[in-house]
Amino acid sequence: MKINPVLVEVTRGDMVESFHRGAAVVMREDETLLASYGDINRPIYPRSAIKPLQAMVLVESGALKEFQLGSTEIALACASHSGEQLHVDGVTNWLTKIGLNESNLECGAQEPTHEQTRYELTRQCINAGPQHNNCSGKHAGFLTIAVHNKFPVEGYIQQSHPVQQKVIQILEELTDENLIDRPKGIDGCGIPVVGITLRGLARACARIASGKFESGSRQNAAMQITDAMKKHPYLIGGSDRFCTAVGEKTDGAVLVKVGAEGVYAGIVMKGPKAGIALKIDDGSRRAAEA
Repeated sequence: MKINPVLVEVTRGDMVESFHRGAAVVMREDETLLASYGDINRPIYPRSAIKPLQAMVLVESGALKEFQLGSTEIALACASHSGEQLHVDGVTNWLTKIGLNESNLECGAQEPTHEQTRYELTRQCINAGPQHNNCSGKHAGFLTIAVHNKFPVEGYIQQSHPVQQKVIQILEELTDENLIDRPKGIDGCGIPVVGITLRGLARACARIASGKFESGSRQNAAMQITDAMKKHPYLIGGSDRFCTAVGEKTDGAVLVKVGAEGVYAGIVMKGPKAGIALKIDDGSRRAAEA
């Protein structure tokens, strides 16, 4: 493995106290590299940073029209939310629209990461459920695809399930990478995760930014996803969250999505439309956000 460069230094007074190595790339949709640091060709687990890519399956499926879903649900499908009330209400209302409830979510229960919301649940002696899981919107999206296509609802997180097969197919198409022989694992919310290079992730984000696809339906899906992320930055993360702050401060010109273990993906919507992908070697979010 190549040794990646130091991307972020933490200083105290006159000295560098800590440092973080990593790799990052900024790429135009024509694959012109605007910036590149470290080994961008080594597969990494992109974790939740690829939720906007996974959401393409939901938008292209035709399920939104069938269940009268819109930008709120698309944003939640892209989110790693903080489990605040607006997030939880959005997911539970969504599940009701497709004839299911939180018991169908296979992401597992998780306490809200938003401190005040977590305290309020404790005060009321309420146990957090899967609807509070930061990935519950993505899972609601997978369930919607399953119901729409009349696939089995149970076990939708399994790699062999038709929903996950569709997800892998679209990831290959968007990244232009063959993922069959790549490292595989299980993400924190239970779904399969596969190794994707930073180059491939940036390529996919750049394509979504530009919307330049041969398929009209894919062009439309890319536009709906970026429009939903721009319209609902609070749903993407929540209070005091970096993903939300970037979307708000740039008025949707830059859309970013966090992934666990120091991963970020970005979609640059104005100026030279581009995709961003980065991975901090030691998994530090503080370095990734810097």
